[in-house]
Amino acid sequence: MVATGIRLTRYAHGGGCACKIPAGELESVLAGLVGAAVTDPAGELIVGLDDGDDAAVVRIQHGLAVIATADFFTPVVDDPYDWGRIAAANALSDVYAMGGRPVVAVNLLGWPREVLPLELAAEVLRGGRDVCALAGCHLAGGHSVDDPEPKYGMAVTGVADPRRILRNDAGVAGTPLSLTKPLGVGVLNSRHKATGEMFPHAVETMTRLNSAAAAAAVAAGARCATDVTGFGLLGHLMKLARASGVSAVLDAAVIPYLDGARQALAEGYVSGGTRRNLDWVRPHVAASAPVDEDELLLLADAQTSGGLLVAGEVPGAPVIGELVPRNEHLITVR
Repeated sequence: MVATGIRLTRYAHGGGCACKIPAGELESVLAGLVGAAVTDPAGELIVGLDDGDDAAVVRIQHGLAVIATADFFTPVVDDPYDWGRIAAANALSDVYAMGGRPVVAVNLLGWPREVLPLELAAEVLRGGRDVCALAGCHLAGGHSVDDPEPKYGMAVTGVADPRRILRNDAGVAGTPLSLTKPLGVGVLNSRHKATGEMFPHAVETMTRLNSAAAAAAVAAGARCATDVTGFGLLGHLMKLARASGVSAVLDAAVIPYLDGARQALAEGYVSGGTRRNLDWVRPHVAASAPVDEDELLLLADAQTSGGLLVAGEVPGAPVIGELVPRNEHLITVR
């Protein structure tokens, strides 16, 4: 809790990536935007809206692609500096999830200026600045609005080799699936919002950059990946499998979770976003004993600044399943 005693999470209807518009609703909204014609484009769009990738990628010249993304959300923790760090790491993650390196970012800030002190906003921005500095990414300006609910994030531009992009639609049956961060930050954040209890290990996970994991995935020859954020592991894996024309099998027993996640779930600290995630994927998921409803909720837990889900083996990351030929279910959990 910040020294002023102000709990930022009390000013948000939902915390972090759990406040996303539900995936099914979002896909309906975006359906009419796919494939729009562009007059005299300055570059070739090689990753766009089609498969729900983490960022857009445009090839602008031989050997260089530009990656563009934006991400912002309501407070996920009460400490403003930590919220800024988490939001920045989460925004930068979209570039890493495409196999790129962030180059420059601009702030996106919504602030209830007559309700919350601007000194807290300065702390949020300081957290974002420090994470960008750690990532080797310039932070230059941005945009702010007077908003009844605090929101913070970034628009980020990165670069990559267009021949080595990580994307949703490049998965191949027979490839193992690696997960580079443990799950469970969603239920821990829900508990923090409800009780004020601090979880430093969850903050450490959310502020850890995915830069090393992305570099390791690209070096290992991976071509398919996504990051695990607001739609949960099941939601992001379903989008990847659907785009790639394959199915996936998960081994629930080897999937890592943060300490305290199962207890938080057992005590009912489950966000509405997590429950909507599970409702969305349930028709496409087959689960066998001992996988129960609680296990599925953890697998659908809305993550904030989660790890990378990579089709391929990443040194140091657990293999949690594999891609298999397309069958009647997009995901099987056993």
